[in-house]
Amino acid sequence: MSFKSDNCGPAHPAIMQALNDANQGFAPSYGADDLTAKVEAKLREVFEAPEASIHLVATGTAANALALSTLTQPWQTIFCTPLAHIHTDECHAPEFYTGGAKLSLVGDDDKMTPDALQAAIEGWPLGDVHCSQRGPVALTQVTEMGRVYSLDELSALSQTAARYDLPVHLDGARFANALAALGCTPAEMTWKAGIDAVSFGGTKNGCLGVEAVIFFNPEKAWEFELRRKRAAHLFSKHRFLAAQMLGYLTDDLWLTMARDANAKAARLADGLRSVPDCHFLAEPQANMIFATLPRATHQRLMTGGAHYGLNQGPLEGGAADEPLAMRLVCDWSISDDAIDHFVALAMGD
Repeated sequence: MSFKSDNCGPAHPAIMQALNDANQGFAPSYGADDLTAKVEAKLREVFEAPEASIHLVATGTAANALALSTLTQPWQTIFCTPLAHIHTDECHAPEFYTGGAKLSLVGDDDKMTPDALQAAIEGWPLGDVHCSQRGPVALTQVTEMGRVYSLDELSALSQTAARYDLPVHLDGARFANALAALGCTPAEMTWKAGIDAVSFGGTKNGCLGVEAVIFFNPEKAWEFELRRKRAAHLFSKHRFLAAQMLGYLTDDLWLTMARDANAKAARLADGLRSVPDCHFLAEPQANMIFATLPRATHQRLMTGGAHYGLNQGPLEGGAADEPLAMRLVCDWSISDDAIDHFVALAMGD
């Protein structure tokens, strides 16, 4: 029973088969191969963006940090929430790759609002040589609390950024899960909503390790290519990144896996609603659940073989009825039996 992270799950067999199929003979290196060209064409089709520039990297941190470095000058500040992955989980990679750009925190939650964004932007006086200059807005979809920005929310934030001539980047590590939850198109959740660049995730959704950075304005393409090479993130055997992404996109596998993961999380959430003293910290909308359970329930679950993120502690030594926060994540491979067993353990059955 592993609900610790969708990073922990297996790669889908179709992805592994795509890698095996690519592992035949010789092919040009550093992205000059036919598979990479097919992936670029396919992603332009998926996003309805024929002029978009497409770039593959192996990790989400590389995707976010390199995308932001391409949108940001070293003397600027990036606007993000206090829970943003780029702020809490990337070991200053955005600051490093931008050459020292600052992060300015917007609001106090996982989702920012237009009013809070406007206040944060105006907190930096325009043209004051002593201050950081205003830079891009960074959003996360699905958010770090498992919530999803609506299309109207994305548009409102992008419009706020546009009033100050600031670009918007979308961290889409769980892009597919958000898309499945909203039931919209990739174009509607990105450039049609005012997004300038997106990190399109694959690793958390059944790939071995691949992300696509997409700029809807191709003028940034060459700068990104240079930054990726300089940062040592341009793979020599690039076809193996492309093979994963092509397998991911074929027959809408990426959406199938995301829908499955979301459905598994919904099943788990429904079960937890009947567990005594279980309280949700945010209403589950995609494939992540944040909730509290009493310490004694956590102890019973972990003794029974459950693996998940315990966000408070310690597990031992405190009051049995003290509520402790947890994070549960479902991927495409989680079985219904594992979910039902987890709920039964939580119930004490």
